[in-house]
Amino acid sequence: MVGLKEELLKSIWHAFTALDLDRSGKVSNSPVLGVLSHNLCTVLNVPHDPVALEEHFRDDDEGPVSNQGYMPYLNKFILEKVQGNFDKVEFNRMCWTLCAKKNLSKSPLLISDEDAFKVWVIFNFLSEDKYPLIIVPEEIEYLLKKITEAMGAGWQQEQFDHYKIALNTSREGLSAWELIDLIGSGQFSKGMDRQTVSMAINEVFNELILDVLKQGYMLKKGHKRKNWMERWFVLKPNIISYYVSEDLKDKKGDIILDGNCCVEALPDKDGKKCLFLIKCLDKTFEISASDKKKKQEWIQAIQTTVNLLRAGSPPPHKEARQKRKELRQKLLAEQEELERQMKELQAANENKQKELETVRKQLEAAAARAAEEEKKRLQTQVELQDRFSLELEREKMVRQKMEEQVAQKSSELEQYLQRVRELEEMYKQLQEALEDEKQARQDEETVRKLQARLLEEETAKRAELEKWHLQQQQTIQMTEAEKQELENERMMKEQALQVAMQQLKQLELERKEALEQYEEVKKKLETAANNTKSWKDKVAHHEGLIRLIEPGSKNPHLITNWGPAAFTEAELEERQRSWKGKKATSE
Repeated sequence: MVGLKEELLKSIWHAFTALDLDRSGKVSNSPVLGVLSHNLCTVLNVPHDPVALEEHFRDDDEGPVSNQGYMPYLNKFILEKVQGNFDKVEFNRMCWTLCAKKNLSKSPLLISDEDAFKVWVIFNFLSEDKYPLIIVPEEIEYLLKKITEAMGAGWQQEQFDHYKIALNTSREGLSAWELIDLIGSGQFSKGMDRQTVSMAINEVFNELILDVLKQGYMLKKGHKRKNWMERWFVLKPNIISYYVSEDLKDKKGDIILDGNCCVEALPDKDGKKCLFLIKCLDKTFEISASDKKKKQEWIQAIQTTVNLLRAGSPPPHKEARQKRKELRQKLLAEQEELERQMKELQAANENKQKELETVRKQLEAAAARAAEEEKKRLQTQVELQDRFSLELEREKMVRQKMEEQVAQKSSELEQYLQRVRELEEMYKQLQEALEDEKQARQDEETVRKLQARLLEEETAKRAELEKWHLQQQQTIQMTEAEKQELENERMMKEQALQVAMQQLKQLELERKEALEQYEEVKKKLETAANNTKSWKDKVAHHEGLIRLIEPGSKNPHLITNWGPAAFTEAELEERQRSWKGKKATSE
C-alpha cells in the first residue's frame, strides 16, 4: 500500500500544483479543493465527506486557511481509505485533465494527446520519489530504449550519450512536460511515423503501467460447447484476461493465476497445433498459439508469472525499476563516499603540503641560522685570537709592573707598620675625647635641670607676690576703722614684699650664674664636639689604615696600603703637628 500511495501522490501532486495558488503558495479558492477532493474520491471509489473538508479548512479565530494544509486532509480522508479497487487509467486521466492544459507545450508535437497522457503516466512511474518530480537520465535512457525496441528500431547510444552530457551540465533530470517534449520532438525516433511511435508508447504503457506482461491473439477452447474461438489474451501478474478483440471493449473472462497453477505443452490434436494447457484449482484451459515460437513465449511468460507468485516477487518491470533505483542509490552513496574520501585526501594533501612548506621554511631558516652562526663563530674566533694576543701582552706588562711594585712595597712595609701603631694611639685618644664629650653632656644636663628648678621657684614667688598684691588691694577697700590695722598689716606685708623682692633678686643672680655656668658648659661641649670632629676627620683620612684594624670583608680589596690611603713621612709629621696644635687650643 505504501508504493500505491506514493504513485497516487505523484499524479495528485501534478493536479494540485496546476491549481490557482496565492503568493504564499496556498490555494486561494477553497471550493477548488472541494472539486478536486470530490473527483479523487469518485475515481478512487472512496466515500466523499464534504463536511470534513470544510471542517479541515475552516477560517476562524485560531488562524487563517493557510495554517491548514491540504496534504494532511488528503492522507487522512482519502488515501488511507483507498483499497485498490479502482481504475488506474481513469484516476490518472482525471489528474491529467487538471494539469495538462496549463503545462502542456503549445508547440506541435509528433505524438497525440493520448500518447502524451501515457508518457505522463510513465513519467510518474519512473520518476524519483522527491518533489518537484524529475526523471533522471538513467530512467530516460531506459524508457527511450523500451520505446525504440517496441518500434523495432536500433538504439542510438552515441546520440543519447551526447544528450546526457548536455543534460547533466545544466540539471539533474527532466520534468514530465520536458519528457513529453523530448519524445514528441522525434529526436530519438527519426524515420518513424506517428502510428509506429504511438503503438510503441502504448506497448510500453501497457507493460509498465497496466502490468501487461504479454498480450496477443490465440485460440481458446470453450468449456461448454468445446468449440475454438479466437480471443485477445492479456497476461498480468496474477490474471489472464481474454477479450473479443484488442480494443479491450468486450471482455469474455479471466484466468486467475496463483502459486498452485501450472502450464503444460500439449501435443497437436483435432487439427489444432501449438497447444498448451493452463491448470488452475477449479478449471483447466486449453489454448492454441499461432506458431511454435508464440506457444513457447506464452508458456514461458505464464510459468514465469506463476513462479513470481509463488516467490511473492513483484512484476519484472517493477523489480527492475527497484533494482535500478537501488543501484543508483548505491552508486550515489559510493560517489558521496568517494567524494568524501577525495575531500579527506585533498585535505590531507593540503596539510602535507603545508607541513612540507613549513619544513622547507624551517630548513631554510636553519641553514640561514647555521651560516650566520658559522660567520659569527669565525668572527668570534678571530676576535678571541686578537684579544688573547692583547691580553698576553698586557699580562707581560702587568707582570713587570707587579715585580716592580713588590720590590717597592717590601720597602714600604716597615713604614706601614709604624703608621698602624700611630693610628692605634690616635684611636685611644679618640676614645678619651669621646668620654670627655660624654661627661660634658652630663654636666649640661645637670645645669639644665638646675635652671629649670630655679625657674619653677621664681614662678612660685611671682605667684605669691601676685597673691599678696591682690590681698593688698582688697584691704584698701575695707572700712576706715580697719584702715589703721590694715595699714600696719600693709607695712608688714611691704616689708615682707621687700624681703621677697630681695630674695627674688637673689634668685635672679643665681639664675644668671646658672646661665653663665650653662654657657661655659656649652662651650666645653662645643670644644669636645670639635675635638671629636677633628678626630673623626683624622680617622676618615686614614680610612685605609682603619680597615686593617676593623673586621674585613671576605672579598679581596683592590685598595692596599700602597694605594690612596698611604702617605709619606713629611705628611705624617705635618698631620701630627696639626693635631697637637688643635689639642693645645682646646685645653
